[in-house]
Amino acid sequence: MELEALAWDTQDYTFLKKILLVLLCVILFCKIVRYMFGLLKEEKEPITVLVTGAAGQIGYALVPMIARGAMLGPDQPVILHMLDIEPAAEALKGVKMELVDAAFPLLKGVVATTDVVEACKNVNIAVMVGGFPRKEGMERKDVMSKNVSIYKAQASALEQNAAADCKVLVVANPANTNALILKEFAPSIPDKNITCLTRLDHNRALGQISERLNVHVSDVKNVIIWGNHSSTQYPDVNHATVTANGAQKPVRELVADDNWLNSEFITTVQQRGAAIIKARKLSSALSAASSACDHIRDWVLGTPKESWVSMGVYSDGSYGVQPGLIYSFPVTCEKGEWTIVKDLKIDEFSRDKMDKTAQELVEEKELAKSCLN
Repeated sequence: MELEALAWDTQDYTFLKKILLVLLCVILFCKIVRYMFGLLKEEKEPITVLVTGAAGQIGYALVPMIARGAMLGPDQPVILHMLDIEPAAEALKGVKMELVDAAFPLLKGVVATTDVVEACKNVNIAVMVGGFPRKEGMERKDVMSKNVSIYKAQASALEQNAAADCKVLVVANPANTNALILKEFAPSIPDKNITCLTRLDHNRALGQISERLNVHVSDVKNVIIWGNHSSTQYPDVNHATVTANGAQKPVRELVADDNWLNSEFITTVQQRGAAIIKARKLSSALSAASSACDHIRDWVLGTPKESWVSMGVYSDGSYGVQPGLIYSFPVTCEKGEWTIVKDLKIDEFSRDKMDKTAQELVEEKELAKSCLN
C-alpha cells in the first residue's frame, strides 16, 4: 500500500510539473505576443518629403494629401519641406498655417522656405511641382527655356543636400525633359531614382475606359502611356483588361469599337490637360496632385500583382526607345524599385505612335541643350 501511495504521489507530482510547464509556456507566449504587438505599434521614422511650388495650385492640393497618408500610407509619419519663390512667400506661410490648423497626426514637422538649400536638406522624396506655368495657348517648347534654368539650380541643391537614396518625381512641364535636366545636374542621384509624372495620363486613360464601359475604374487595369507627357503621348489599351462578372476580358473586346479606341480615345487623353485649362482657365491641380501620390505610393510600397502602371523613367533601350531619354513605360514596382515590363507585343500602329513621341523627346532634349548653352 505504501508503495502504491508513493507511486500515486509521484504521478501527481509529475502531472503538476506538466501543468506548471504548460502555464509557463502560455505566459511566455502571451509576453511574446504583447512584445510583437508593441513593435507593430512603434512609430516609424518620419520620411522627409519636399514639394516645390508648394504655394501653387497643385502644391496646395498635394501637401494635405501627403500629410494625411495618401502618398506613403496611413502609418507613415512625414516631415514636409515646402519651397516656393520669394513673391509667393506669404502664400507659402499661409499654407503652413493651414497644415498646422488641420492637425494631421502623421505630420511631424513643416518647413516653409524660399531657400532651395534649406528645402532640399536631407529630403528622402522630392516632388518637383514648381516651374514656369503653362498658360492657355502655350506650347511646351514655349516654356522650355524658363524651366531649364529652374531645374538646373534645383538639381544642384538636391545633389548637395538631399539624402543619398532620394527619390525624385518631376511634375512641372515639360516633365520628361525637366527630369532629364535634373538628372544631368545631379549625377550622384541614381538614374533609377529620377522619374517624371505620366500617372496622370494613365489615370485619365483608365477614367475614359471606365466611363465608356460603365464599370468602376478599379476594374480597369494595364493601360499604358508611352513616351512624352505631351500631346504626342500614346495611350495604349492593347494589353488592358476589365474585370467583368468575375473574369478578366480585354478592353478592345468589351469596347468593340476600334475606331473609337484608335482615334477619339487617344486624342481625348492626349488633350485632356488643354481641355481642363480651357474649362477652368487653370491647369489640372486636384487630379495632378492625386496622381503624384499614386506614383510615389506604388513606387515605394509596390504595385498590385499582375498589374502595372505608367512612369516616365530613364530609357535602357527597351522597346527600341533611344537610351538616355526619360520616356514613359509600363512598369511594376517592388521594394522601392521599378522595373520596365518586358516583351509586350507591339503592333504597327503602336510602333508608329511610340516612335513619334520618342522623336519629340529627342527634339526637346536638343532644345534644352541649346537653352543651357
